[in-house]
Amino acid sequence: MSAQVEKDNLIQLDFSEEMKTSFRDYAISVIIDRALPDVRDGLKPVQRRILYAMMELGLDPKKPHRKSARIVGDTMGKYHPHGDSSIYDALVHMSESYSLAIPLIDGHGNFGSIDGDGAAAMRYTEARLSEGAMTLLSHLEQGLVDFIPNFDNSEKEPAVLPAMLPNLLINGTTGIAVGMTTNMPPHNPGEVIDAVIAYMDKPGITAEGLMKYIKGPDFPTGGIITNADVLSSIYTTGEGKFKIRAKYELENSDGGRKNIVFTEIPYTAAGNKTRLVENLTQLMKDKVFEEIYDVRDESSKDIRIVVEVKKDRNIENLLNGLFKKTGLEDTYAVNMLAIKAQQPYLFHLKSLIEEFVLFQEELYTKEYQHLLKKAEERLEIVGGLIRATDVIDLIIEILRGSSSVKQAKACLTAGDTTDIRFKSESSKKQAAKLDFTERQADAILAMPLGRLIGLEILKLHEESDTLNADIAKYNIILSDQSELHRVIKAQLKEFRKKFGIPRKTELENIEQSDYVVEEKVEDIYILIDKFGYTKSIDAAAFGRSAEESKKDFAHIVKMKSNDRLCVFTMQGNMYQVKASSIPKCKIKDKGVLIQTLCKIGKEDTVLYTSFEDLFEAQLLFTTKSGFIKRVSGIEFETSRSAIAATKLEDGDSVIGISMLTASDVLGGDMKVILLTEGMASLAFPVEEVPELKKNSRGVKAITFDKNDNALAFAVSLHARVETFTFGGKELSAKKVRMRSRGAKAQKAAL
Repeated sequence: MSAQVEKDNLIQLDFSEEMKTSFRDYAISVIIDRALPDVRDGLKPVQRRILYAMMELGLDPKKPHRKSARIVGDTMGKYHPHGDSSIYDALVHMSESYSLAIPLIDGHGNFGSIDGDGAAAMRYTEARLSEGAMTLLSHLEQGLVDFIPNFDNSEKEPAVLPAMLPNLLINGTTGIAVGMTTNMPPHNPGEVIDAVIAYMDKPGITAEGLMKYIKGPDFPTGGIITNADVLSSIYTTGEGKFKIRAKYELENSDGGRKNIVFTEIPYTAAGNKTRLVENLTQLMKDKVFEEIYDVRDESSKDIRIVVEVKKDRNIENLLNGLFKKTGLEDTYAVNMLAIKAQQPYLFHLKSLIEEFVLFQEELYTKEYQHLLKKAEERLEIVGGLIRATDVIDLIIEILRGSSSVKQAKACLTAGDTTDIRFKSESSKKQAAKLDFTERQADAILAMPLGRLIGLEILKLHEESDTLNADIAKYNIILSDQSELHRVIKAQLKEFRKKFGIPRKTELENIEQSDYVVEEKVEDIYILIDKFGYTKSIDAAAFGRSAEESKKDFAHIVKMKSNDRLCVFTMQGNMYQVKASSIPKCKIKDKGVLIQTLCKIGKEDTVLYTSFEDLFEAQLLFTTKSGFIKRVSGIEFETSRSAIAATKLEDGDSVIGISMLTASDVLGGDMKVILLTEGMASLAFPVEEVPELKKNSRGVKAITFDKNDNALAFAVSLHARVETFTFGGKELSAKKVRMRSRGAKAQKAAL
């Protein structure tokens, strides 16, 4: 401590220094002893302690299951005093086949599910070690790893398990420590073993070379990695991100609908499948995805999430939305952090395999040293027994002449014949030459008489030959690294046969597409009153409205909700307004002025129509100066909100526009009747009006005095008509004539 003064039994400490020291100690404890795995066996301390405690209880795969509460109790009482819930959670996780490629615990009872159901209480479940766990625990009694004191020095526990399978790469792991985290995806056991063997054959192999064997992560839940190109960078640096999405199939459903059936889900959704389905259902209810007709979870042992799609909807577009807005596609962040020599390191693919191979060399070296020592000790005993059979009569004489085992053993090992009674002096001299080792003497003294049978003596000679051969083999393995690697590879190949499974996760490079919200197309009516107030109303509401209410509107245009309203003015312009921009109102609501929806300003309108109707028709333009023309509706196809609809001379204006169909033009029966302010009129067939471009002026339809102007026109089957188009409005012939006389009188007055 920076400042520590002891006075009157009080210790003064600098608060900041104490906080630094305490937090550092806490952080190191969490990093080393709790959250991060050891690079050698791929286990966190709690996992290692659970497996070791289960081994001590004798819970190997061939033994009956034992109550989880007993396992948790032993683990907590002897090795891991951090609470029963954390131990039980770790035990449950090691049993999850949807989390681990090779589960380490064989659970019996309710250990939860991929749906997100929690495990039953530990008093109800039972467990034992799996075959996979035995690859981490075997040969533990041979002293291959160091043992360290437990938390209270009352027990010994292994610092690391003698893992002979690359558990860290195969099962992956995740953990959050102080200021760091690890997130390692699981891989296919067969691919990992092949990569380890390839590294042992060629230590200089690159990450790209290893990726010929380890294609990429292989999740127990399957799925598709959609940006496989990033895996090379991840395996080279040890960190990065990739996207994992659900796998699906398309099926036919009732009523012409289609089903999207998700058969595999992302690894990140494992243990939360129910929440995933609930999210899909809620998005359907909230109409985020209008295309979805129904969502069902039909899963049993296999995943089957059904999204039923409405008829004639864009399934590819819906899938883009589902992958973008739900857990059916997620990002997996890789961070290959692990503990080596009590320090956290960021590893990459090759370094992880390298660390595993170094650990295997250490383990197998210790194992064969153990086997060599054991064989040499046994050969020593067997050699002593064979030698003893050659002088068995002398040994019997020594035993019969000795007063104690100690006295007989001293004679056998050191030739001490003191106080031993012999039958002859020659026997005594022969006994004085004996020099058996301690182990040989003990074996001779414990040897039953049955071993003196000729067949048993033959077995001793055969055992001696076998031991000598084994010792020679062990010495070769220990002295030649290539022989040591051959033994390691042979064991790994056996594991491959035992644990090898087909790859589940597919690796692709799929271009990410945006979701386009499909508009719901319906029939609507655009209502414009005489003051220019505009609103839209759906067809059903319009049909229910009273006829008297409809008479209040100067213009009523029926169109689709995804169409455009086209507005033509007397000044020769056309404006467009998207139907979706026109506010939906009740028929009695006021609406908004048309000027607020487009740049029409103070221009006088002469025609309102939908673009769909306009596109299929022809427009008959008539101007104040007497010009006329027909223009195809296709001419007005544009994305601009305002264009010039026709060419006008100075002082000229459009007095009216009439929409014509093909039948109106062809046949010669339909006529155009023009009326001037001076009460002159002219009628001629519509088909005589030339079809011109929209930017043309038109042709002269009628000749009149220079003080006269075209006032109104009509398109009719009869020469005599009752209504005329006047200023863009339909008026009776009588009212038009009255207006004509008024205009004439006004000119006379001027």
